[in-house]
Parts: sequence; structure tokens; C-alpha cells
Amino acid sequence: MRFKSSLLLVASAVAVVMSSCGGSSKQSSPVTGWAYNNADNGGFEYKDQYEQEKGPGLVFVEGGTFIMGQTDEDVMREWNNSPRRVTVPSFYMDETEVRNVDYREYLYWINRVFIDFPEVYRKALPDTLVWRRPMAYNEPLVENYLRHPAYSDYPVVGVNWLQANDFCSWRTDRVNEMILVNEGILELTIQQLGEDNFNTEAYLLGQYDGVEGKRPMEDLHPDREYRRVRADDGILLPRYRLPTEAEWEYAAMGLVGNSYDERLTNRRIYPWDGHILRNPDKDERGRMMANFVRGSGDYMGMAGSLNDGGDVTVPVKSYYPNDYGLYCMAGNVNEWVADVYRPLTFQDTEEFSPFRGNVFETKVLDEEGMVVDKDEFGRIRYREETDEDILNRANYRTSDNRNFRDGDPISNISAVTGDWTEEEANTESMYSGGTGPMGSLVSDRSRVYKGGGWRDRAYWLSPGTRRFLDERESRDDLGFRCAMTRVGRPTSAE
Repeated sequence: MRFKSSLLLVASAVAVVMSSCGGSSKQSSPVTGWAYNNADNGGFEYKDQYEQEKGPGLVFVEGGTFIMGQTDEDVMREWNNSPRRVTVPSFYMDETEVRNVDYREYLYWINRVFIDFPEVYRKALPDTLVWRRPMAYNEPLVENYLRHPAYSDYPVVGVNWLQANDFCSWRTDRVNEMILVNEGILELTIQQLGEDNFNTEAYLLGQYDGVEGKRPMEDLHPDREYRRVRADDGILLPRYRLPTEAEWEYAAMGLVGNSYDERLTNRRIYPWDGHILRNPDKDERGRMMANFVRGSGDYMGMAGSLNDGGDVTVPVKSYYPNDYGLYCMAGNVNEWVADVYRPLTFQDTEEFSPFRGNVFETKVLDEEGMVVDKDEFGRIRYREETDEDILNRANYRTSDNRNFRDGDPISNISAVTGDWTEEEANTESMYSGGTGPMGSLVSDRSRVYKGGGWRDRAYWLSPGTRRFLDERESRDDLGFRCAMTRVGRPTSAE
């Protein structure tokens, strides 16, 4: 017994020492020995064990490697998404498509805040005329689909790519504003007009003050009592944005549900198991798994047994979610993604986090290197990087990479026989709208959309298929959902 007691005492002593060592490393810098989060030591703040909070409406998508591209038969013979292995970082994605009621909330806010700038409201309005067809009577949808409460939970359509991005920016600011209000750091200020509205980046850069709340952020600096929230506090969320094509395709496949210890049990054509479009379960056998066109002239089936339950779109939480918990990743409406379209993008993109569409920018600064004031909408001003800005960079050579290796001046010069100058190549660029021999219907404004919609045949429900549309155009079967970057470790503590 004494022997056991001695062992216990020794073990306890070791545990105490290890605990004290661990606690010490968390409370002071292993580089300088100065204490963290201590006003007596200068007040340098450090937050360990950070875990990202999940934004409203989002689902965590654990990243990983997968075969991106079309693995079923390419019926269209476009060969624009050949299979290749890539890795997608973890991220968050909306559980559902953005609904009509969500977009109406956005329009209401714009109308209230930009009351003196009616053009801002008009610019954000969806195109309700997308429902019209020369030989169909769709006026009830033109008049009712966006506004009527019967369609509130249906996906918003008629929104172009630019409008979808503006919605993501607005959502970022409203979510972060409410976080600061709930923390007591800011008072909720409804009467924000024009450029005085809360903007996340403007707040972080000291260009927005707001009204101080009842629980302002304590400052450990010896000479200050309170301060604004900083990025290194981890309180504010990363921005909402459109998912990349790789993220969208990865999330739609939901391979986390049919793999075991890095072994894929079976491939999928659609976001569910099997190669059929009907539910195989005993209780619901034969029911459609998505909203699409079953055959010529059949958009919803026969009365008394509608095969997909929708004449046009359906509510965003229809059918079963995939293995990530995402609804309608096939059918209902197609969805915008962030990428610029090129048929041969799969040959050029990186293996890690592939994406085409980068246009690198930098903040507009004054002569003293300070951030210039906000624009008329309350956002920080940016400009595209110049050749001088990136003169000594080795990781990228140009700011606009939308046509990287495919339509840019260098690729044009190398592809065409003759003495073309770089200026001539730019003028006659394949994707710049030039009238020369290198012209194309595809441009730097062409954006990818995926997923298939209520007007599509089953072929387009496969996540590997892809199409494109000018970013300024919209359709009655095209919507969107938002994504958010996962910061830190790729696994979630949930």
C-alpha cells in the first residue's frame, strides 16, 4: 500500500509540474518570457485555443482530396471538366439556397439606408422578367414570385453574379454588426444613412466608429482604457462570399458519407448514393430525389402523384439533404460560383484550392501611406495592382489572372504564328471581345454555374457538369448560396 501511495504521490507531482509548465507557456511568451494579456507587461494580447464560430445559416464542410471533374459520360462532348485530383480546404456553406425572403430583407435594408440614393436600390433589384417566354403565360410569376409570401421560402432567381456578390458583402456586414451589438461593444444604430452604415473592413481600419455599447472592449495597453475590436480578437467572422467551383462541386458530392478510412466505397453521379434519380428506400420508393424535368413536357408529374412536387422551383428545404447537410445541391435552381469560365481551366489551376478569377487589388492610400476615406457606400476604396506594385514578386506576375494561360497576351503571342506585339495580342485577345482571329463568345465576364435546375434534364444534376453565363445576366432557374472560409485547423470541434 505504501508503494502504491508513493507512486501516486510521484505521479501527482509530475502532473503538477507538467500542468504548471503548460500553463506557463500559455500565459507568457516562449520567445521573450513576457506575460501575455498583462497590462503590467505592456498589454500584448494573445488568444489561444481559438475555435471559429459558425455564421448564421452555414454548415461546416470538412475539406479533403477528391477527384474533381466529370466522371460520367460527357453527353455534350465539351470535355471542359476532365477528372483530376485536387484538395479543397475546409469551409462553410449555406444549408440552403438564398431565399426570396432573404433577398427581400436585403432590399428593405438598402431602401431604408440609401434613401437618398435610389439608384443603389434599383441596381440590387432582381430581374423578374426572366420568367417571360414568347409562347408561355408566366405573368403570374413575374408579378408574384419575388414578393408574394407564398414564395418566401423559394430560392431567389433573376439575380446576376454581380448582385449575388453584393448580397454576400451586405450579409457579412450585417452579421458582424450584430455580433458587436450582442457583445455589447456597439449600440444598435438603425438610423445609418448612406456611407455611415457599418462596414466590417472600415470598422477594423478605424474608418467607422458607431455608438459605443454598454460593454466596450477593454484595452490592456497601459495608456488606454478601451479599444475597438481587432482582427486578432477572432470575434468578427470572415466574409461571406460565393463558393469556388471546386468548393461547390466538393460539397455537392458529399463523399464524407460514402468513404471509410480514406477508402471510397462507391462513386457517385449525383449528391446521393447510386445512379438512379428515385428514392430506393422502402417507405418512399419511387419518389424523386430532386426537382428537374423528367422528360419532354413533364415538369412535375400527374395530378394526384406529382413526381417532384414542383411546377417551377420548390421550397429550399425540399427533399433530403446530402451527407454534409446541404439541401438541393442538385436540381431546383442552378447556382452561381465564383470562378471565371474557361473550357480548359482544369489544365491550369493549382492542385490545392483551385480557382480561376483572381484580380489582385490593394487599398488606396494617401501620400503618408494611410487608408483613404470610404466611398459613398461606406466601403474601403481599392485599386487593381500595377506592374510597379508586383515588380519583384515571384509567386505571381500580373494582377488580373482571369485569363491566365488562356487568352492573355503571352499565351496569344505563343499560340499565333507571326510577329504580334503584346499590345496587338491584348487588342485581339481571345476573350477580350476583340474582332480579330482570336475572338470568342467566352469572355472574362463569363462565370460558371452548376447544379441543374427545374428546367433541366437529369444530366445537369451531376456536380461534375458546368456551364457559364455573362456575370451581368440572370435566369429564372439560376440562384446562389453563400460560403465562408474556415480559418485555422481543418477539423471542427462541433
